[in-house]
Amino acid sequence: MKKTGLGVLALAGAMMLTACGASNSGSGPTNGAQPAPGSQETTAAATAWTECKPGEHAQDASGMPEDGEKNVTLGAFNGWDESFATTHLLKAVLEKEGYTVDIQAFEAAPAFTGTARGDIDVITDVWMPVTHPQYIDQFGDNLVHLGCWYDNAKLTIAVNDSSPAKTIADLATMKDEYGGKLYGIEPGAGLTKATREKAIPTYKLEDWEFVVSSTPAMLAQVDRATKGNENVAVTLWRPHWAYSAYPMRDLEDPEGAMGGVEIISSAGSKDFAEKSPKAAQIVKNLALDDAQLAELEDYMMSPEHHGGKNHDAAVAQWLEQHPDFAEELVKGDLG
Repeated sequence: MKKTGLGVLALAGAMMLTACGASNSGSGPTNGAQPAPGSQETTAAATAWTECKPGEHAQDASGMPEDGEKNVTLGAFNGWDESFATTHLLKAVLEKEGYTVDIQAFEAAPAFTGTARGDIDVITDVWMPVTHPQYIDQFGDNLVHLGCWYDNAKLTIAVNDSSPAKTIADLATMKDEYGGKLYGIEPGAGLTKATREKAIPTYKLEDWEFVVSSTPAMLAQVDRATKGNENVAVTLWRPHWAYSAYPMRDLEDPEGAMGGVEIISSAGSKDFAEKSPKAAQIVKNLALDDAQLAELEDYMMSPEHHGGKNHDAAVAQWLEQHPDFAEELVKGDLG
């Protein structure tokens, strides 16, 4: 039944990819066909997903009884780098604990649907309160909250660390310092919409050229500026590997034009939480800070490393650099 269900979900996800032109090169709710930020109103069902701190649900799983069911299916969201980073990281740790792990890639909608009906055991990329409240409202009764692992997801305007601007407001008087250009990503991205409709008029940047193209083109400008020791201003988002690969920092947003901070949680099916409580606890124990997540994504996605071609090898390399991480994850010592 699970294989049949996954096949249907995969077909649905493929159809959505074809119809929407989504890409695997982006991340989070800001790129390609992913949902743009919406209302910050949350339902009662969403409370557990919005009032959460990484590590607060952690417990030592090392001494728990072994699970009878040791086959685990993880769902990753097409185009969301942190989704693949966390699922492949959990895969490496769970396999070390004796589990057999399969990762399937979907668009967000079929991934939530599949988890709610038990075809997928875990998804790790539930963004709240802005991006995914509609799915929690629809499927929350059939999902188990498996803890939040990151609490600094947000849309940003970023600059090279050595440049003079400290806030987005500073850009209004520093046009010449940055060549008068703000480099963006895809035209249909939520980040692009927020920048054009909120940040630019709020901070009076109408005389700047907002260069809208693609995520790879934006990153190419960051790379060019870094190598040329030049200033650059771009639209970016956290989590993203660029913060590890390049000396970039976010500009402060005193007017909140780019939107608020979101929390990223994991969700499990009810069957998974009941049949594999030890594995579920290991998922709950996951917690990553900005530096860890940016570095992990850098290993996985950056052209300087694995370029998105071998996630398992990238995770193995990252774990070699952090030899205590897997043990701390199982013991619940990361938060």
